[in-house]
Amino acid sequence: MANNKRKQQKPHSPATASEQADKPVTLKDRLGAGVVEKLKQQAESMKLEEAKQREIKRIEAETAKIAEQKLKEKDFEYLLNNSTADWKKYN
Repeated sequence: MANNKRKQQKPHSPATASEQADKPVTLKDRLGAGVVEKLKQQAESMKLEEAKQREIKRIEAETAKIAEQKLKEKDFEYLLNNSTADWKKYN
């Protein structure tokens, strides 16, 4: 009877192997640690480059807006249309 108990007990390693077989294999599992780290660094550098591009576009838009405002301030018709009509407060 002691032999039957031993045969009924399964070693722990096949149980863990079956658990691993149930889980899907991911790309991270198949790639080496060096490759994963390199991809993470590349993604980070791409994010930084994208942030720089957005900042450059924002500055260019702000500069264009300032230049347009300066041109409008030189236009007498624009100043006349956008000024207040209440001249009494300037007396």
